[in-house]
Order: sequence, then C-alpha cells, then structure tokens
Amino acid sequence: MSEIQMDESSSDPTLVEILLKTIGPTRPSRLKLPPHIKVRDLRKLVAESKNLPIESLKLIFRGNALHDSDDGDDVFIRLADGDCLIVAVRPKAPPKHIRAGYDDDDEDEDDLKFQLPESTSRWKRRLFRILHDKLKLPDIILIAIFSLSIKAWALIILWFIMAPVAHRWDLGPLYILGTGFFIIFWNLGHRQSGELSAYSIFNEDFRELPGTLNADHLDRDLRT
Repeated sequence: MSEIQMDESSSDPTLVEILLKTIGPTRPSRLKLPPHIKVRDLRKLVAESKNLPIESLKLIFRGNALHDSDDGDDVFIRLADGDCLIVAVRPKAPPKHIRAGYDDDDEDEDDLKFQLPESTSRWKRRLFRILHDKLKLPDIILIAIFSLSIKAWALIILWFIMAPVAHRWDLGPLYILGTGFFIIFWNLGHRQSGELSAYSIFNEDFRELPGTLNADHLDRDLRT
C-alpha cells in the first residue's frame, strides 16, 4: 500500500492519516491531512495526490457524499486517524449522437421535479433541503407547501386553532360554511375599471361576455 505525503509539513503531529480507496483497480493509499478541513480543499488535495480531474471527483465519507458548499457557505469536516475516504470519478458523458434519444426523457423528468426559483431566500432553501433530503417528502407535497405565501399559511394555522373552539360552541357547520364563503370571496380578485365579470349579474345593465351561452340564445337558435 503506497503512502502519499501532503507536503513537507506532513510530519506535523497535528495531522491525521486517512485511507483513500478509489473505486476501480487502483490500490488504496494513505494521505495525511489536517483534522479540520474544508471539503473544497480536501477535494483539491485528493485530486492532486491521485492525479484525478477535480471537476469529476466525488468523495464519500462515512456513507455520505461530500459537497463543497451548503447554501453558499463552505462545508468543513472533521477527520481522525484511520478514517476511510471513498474516491470516485464520474464517467464522461457519452457522445451527443448517442445520448440524443435520451435527452428528451431526461428533460421531461426534470420538468416534473419541483425546483425552487433562483430568487428564493436562504431560509426557504434550508427548509426545502430538510423536507426534501431528510424527510423525503414527495414533490407534490413540496409544491403545495412552497406555492402558498406566509399569509396563507398563517390563515390555515389560524383556521385549525379556531376549529376546536367552533366545535365546542356547536358552531361547526356554520364555521365550515363561513370558511367556504370566505374562500369564494378571497379568490374573486379585483376587476380593473371597465372590465366585465364572467357573471352578468355583477355587470352594469347585466351585460354578458361575448360568446356567453344562455337560455335566450338557445331559444333564438331553435326558432331560427
């Protein structure tokens, strides 16, 4: 088993020695590193010591894939003597003419996956990471969670708080009926000046939208 020295300071007693296992026929090797190191720096040292392309290098430590940053912040790891680091190199993508038939399928799958917009705040990204990566919630639930505003979530929480109170006072049916009317009026929106409503009863002189089908139109068509 070969031993790789990081630099002339590798004799420093504060350094720890880890075992590098590269996926493939390469023999395991050892590397001395500081016990507390950035993943970005670790990736660079491993790439240099093993003569591997850093952009295709994937590191696995204690069963977890290592990432250089998390929400823009550098990720640090703590190493100890005898730790094992799995090193893998992502294979090159096949030529374009070979993967052309699969690009459409991949794009369709990506379209079905929920992705946060680039302008999303940091706390929402962290919440998404917890719900998606740790709790493994399906995308349909994530869409429902992140498509609602904070105001909407506050109203939902308030509704569940007030529901037991309404039940205690035997007002459950009225509470549900009032909720239905509230949702209807909440989604009516605001019409601009001169804009016609889809319901003629709300328009001046009961004007209808062009192309509206009603009983008068049917009667006139039948008579003609």
